[in-house]
Amino acid sequence: MTLWRALAVFRVVTLAYAVILTARNFQRYDHPYAAWVVIAVMATWSVVTISAYAWPRARGWPLLAADVVVTAACVLSSRWIVGPELLSDGTPTLTITWMACPVVAVAIARGRSWGAAAAVALGACDLAVRGLITQATVTGTVIMIMAAIAVGHIALLADQAQERLRLAAEVLAVNRERERLARGIHDSVLQVLALVQRRGAELGGEAAELGRLAGEQEAALRALVSPGDAAPVSGMVDLREVLGAHASAGVTVSAPATGVWVRARVAHELDAAVGAAVDNVRRHCPEDVRTWILVEDEPDAVTVTVRDEGPGIPAGRLEQAEAEGRLGVAQSILGRLRDLGGTVTITSSPSAGTEIELCVGRSGAPTKARSPLA
Repeated sequence: MTLWRALAVFRVVTLAYAVILTARNFQRYDHPYAAWVVIAVMATWSVVTISAYAWPRARGWPLLAADVVVTAACVLSSRWIVGPELLSDGTPTLTITWMACPVVAVAIARGRSWGAAAAVALGACDLAVRGLITQATVTGTVIMIMAAIAVGHIALLADQAQERLRLAAEVLAVNRERERLARGIHDSVLQVLALVQRRGAELGGEAAELGRLAGEQEAALRALVSPGDAAPVSGMVDLREVLGAHASAGVTVSAPATGVWVRARVAHELDAAVGAAVDNVRRHCPEDVRTWILVEDEPDAVTVTVRDEGPGIPAGRLEQAEAEGRLGVAQSILGRLRDLGGTVTITSSPSAGTEIELCVGRSGAPTKARSPLA
């Protein structure tokens, strides 16, 4: 937003400069009064664009293209209004530096390449108006191209900084929520689990097994609410290495031969969702049931599929579990992918086991919605 405000100031300043030079030179023009008509168009268009660019939704190609076309028309009108003789003697065009405004706008909105293309287009109009190509006439175009590249790069850095700030804010919010939950859990659930573990070990028999399970859940719950469990704020990691940790005698991991690079937070959440899916297989299927994890690196998305050959999920079971407060699939898998803007597709049948497909778009935009249970 700061760059757009700077562009608005640049428009006003360059318009004022164009007005001053026109007032100084218009009596020498071939059509002096027409010059003020063009100045009026420039002033009106400046008001329109400053107001429109203030709204993020308006910063699309229709407005950017119109900005370039209107500016090009003002530049081209200089040949008829100012006159070829004055222009060849070095008299500036009516727009002067105002014609760089759409170049800066395109560079901010669409990046360095498109900004440089806009600079070339308007520079060509300026050269066509002057009717000759010299070192002096080409300099303005070169400066616009360099400015477009510089502004586009600054806009890219600003977007990256904003994304890092957003991720940092997310991690801070997660850590604060963990701390809040940790206080409540430590005062109630963890103490009860610790008591069950101790009493089970004392009683022996089946109670000892219950105590052991309570101890495992206590450790898992402590790890969940620990601040150290937060995902890294930035950086890229190879998803193959992260998910490869799940490989075992009963779990096969298949991935592309080359790196599947995703943001650290995306890898962290996918790893946790896959871990929850694999853990569900261990809990609800016989020990000899195998599990396969398939990683697919697509141009616009990363898809991870967890498939097993177990007995499948009975119809309505997920809804029933969620209604009873058991939120393993709802929170550990569906919730994580929803926070990433991704989707989860669960396909299950008694004869073919269960397949859970996790899909996350690369652009950060939500992927196409899918049914949570097919």
